[in-house]
Amino acid sequence: MAIGAGPIRDFPSGRDYQEALQHTHLCFSHPDLKDAIPELDKLRQPRPISGNFASVFSLTNRTTGRRYAVKCFTRHVPDQETRYQAISRQLEALAPASLSQPWKMGFEYLPDAIQVGPGRFPVLKMEWVDGVTLSTWLDHHHRDSRSVDSVADRFAALATDLALHGIAHGDLQHGNLLVSQDGTLRLVDYDGMYVPALAGQGGTERGHRNYQSPTRGGDDFDSAVDRFSTWVIFLALKAVAADPGLWAQLHEPKGEYLLLTEDDFKNPSASPRFPALLSHPDRAVRDLADQVRYLAWQPLDSLPALMSPTTAPAAPPPPPHGQPSASSGALPGWMSHHLPPTASTPAAPPATPPSRFAGRRPGDTVAAVLMTVTAVSSLLSLAAGLVPYALPSASLTVLITWVARRSRDEVRLFRAYLRSLRQRRREISKPEKAAADLQRERLLLDAAEDRRKQQLPGQRQELLRQHQHNAATIERQKAQTLTDIDRRTAALDGELKAALNRATADERASFVQRELHRSRVADARLQGIGDKLKADLAACGIRSAADFTGIRLKNTTSGGYRNTTAVIVRSGGQEVNVKGIGEAKARALDAWRRQRAQAAESRCAVSLPPTQRRSIEADFNQQRMRLSDQRRATETEADRQLSLAAQRLQTAQAQLTADAEAAADQARRQREEFARRALRIQNAQSEYADLETAFTEARFIRRSLSHARYIRFALADR
Repeated sequence: MAIGAGPIRDFPSGRDYQEALQHTHLCFSHPDLKDAIPELDKLRQPRPISGNFASVFSLTNRTTGRRYAVKCFTRHVPDQETRYQAISRQLEALAPASLSQPWKMGFEYLPDAIQVGPGRFPVLKMEWVDGVTLSTWLDHHHRDSRSVDSVADRFAALATDLALHGIAHGDLQHGNLLVSQDGTLRLVDYDGMYVPALAGQGGTERGHRNYQSPTRGGDDFDSAVDRFSTWVIFLALKAVAADPGLWAQLHEPKGEYLLLTEDDFKNPSASPRFPALLSHPDRAVRDLADQVRYLAWQPLDSLPALMSPTTAPAAPPPPPHGQPSASSGALPGWMSHHLPPTASTPAAPPATPPSRFAGRRPGDTVAAVLMTVTAVSSLLSLAAGLVPYALPSASLTVLITWVARRSRDEVRLFRAYLRSLRQRRREISKPEKAAADLQRERLLLDAAEDRRKQQLPGQRQELLRQHQHNAATIERQKAQTLTDIDRRTAALDGELKAALNRATADERASFVQRELHRSRVADARLQGIGDKLKADLAACGIRSAADFTGIRLKNTTSGGYRNTTAVIVRSGGQEVNVKGIGEAKARALDAWRRQRAQAAESRCAVSLPPTQRRSIEADFNQQRMRLSDQRRATETEADRQLSLAAQRLQTAQAQLTADAEAAADQARRQREEFARRALRIQNAQSEYADLETAFTEARFIRRSLSHARYIRFALADR
């Protein structure tokens, strides 16, 4: 059963497993684990060693006393059982005698092995390894240079074992490398291991960040994923072996790294640790540090595999004193011991061109005909005494044959051959100058590469800075728009309440107005106002309490007396003066109106009609929906702009990476050419005699391909 083939299931937490392992006689059915004794912590609970997606417990069988490491998974891993089966088959096929040391550990995948709550879950049962992690071992042994150097060589041998069998661990780091008492290494945690049977499948993890190349992606899963990690670990071990003080200088106590971290790989120019290695007095340390710095931004599959000196090809003998090394422009000779053998052939001498013309072409036939015609024409001109006309014909013949001869492949090959011989002679005649020129070109290339590598993090940072600025601008504009929408949305409740209040007030005012219309002046008992005055009021348009809004008193002076005139204010604002209505009667009339208005208001129990209320609420709901739509549209547009910005960043980063890879590839090819040139310069003296022989032969070939020989060949084909 492959548990990865089904739907993703929820796994217990480390705490859940800890509780279950308090009763191993109940949670396990496997005979090696049932009723086993777990290692306990200070709280008398099973002690877990937690990782990315599993917790490991130490269990000892009560009967046999054998100790096991039991890995309990805390999250789903696709095709988990299938992967472990492929890894198990690959490791079982490795004969112990073919390995540099007993680094592989036995394990058994047990589906449905442990009961946790109502469900059963798989575990991985592994041999228990007696050893300490590489980091802990270095804490105690970094001053023993010989032992550290021995562990470095054993690590190179382990890396060679993996590379030769097409295996990659996937997470090479200090915690997964255990040093046993005899100084040999053990490799643990095979969750992310690659074996050839898993080719084409994706990886399950990306490895510890302080040991991985910045170029490693989630899809990288092949035999090359360990290459950068091996160089990082090998550099740390060799550096500490050469200078034990580097451990205290560059390693923090309990730090999750050896000497270098992820930030050092991503930005070597700003690294606080790289300079100590790049400027170290020991050349091996400097070269290895420069190698790791160079490899940090190269594609994983283009990195060289770390090889043990016992399996790498023997180093070439040193060059004679005063001559440049054959490795000029490439890696130092000592480092080639740790690189896989590469096919190389000495530069072949240029091929000797044909020594005679062969195979007439249509152009040669045309040249022969033209030569014959011009020769006959010249002879006839001379016979007729027309010497001036014979010279152009002869010149034309020479020009035709010269052009036809130079177009022949034999002549072009000979000229190229002669140029190559002259170039070689210049190199051989002045090897010191050629070596100096080569060294100058190599230094220029190194300087250009250093500048390019130093600029690359800044260029990446600038792309990221621009992206962050654009994203921040988009987010700021989005926040401003959403704040305005939220403010307008929040104000709608108050506006709805005010609108309802206004509508209710209008309804109440209409009710009062209707009641005032029913209050007739003619029916009212008004002190001092009889029927005649009521008729006069009606004649002025004041028939009910609704026809006027109040009274206004005006003081006037006439004949030295001060008089008060009362006017009645109509509903439309007009003022009416009714004869016989003075101040007292006007006040009585106004008091009557106010009384009727107060009585109407006290009886008013008016509320908005449901239809009107729903209409008002519907208007505000539409406004609220429009604002909600604007909010969603704003968020959608902001998300779209952010997505486009992220796409532009990815495209720019991909282009920058592609340009960097192309530049690095070009530099690599140039360094290879430097190495070939250096080898040719080194072997210049031994080539000198052969070159002189080649020049002698070239003189005979030149005569065989001369102008006269071509004319003879064109005319007679021999």
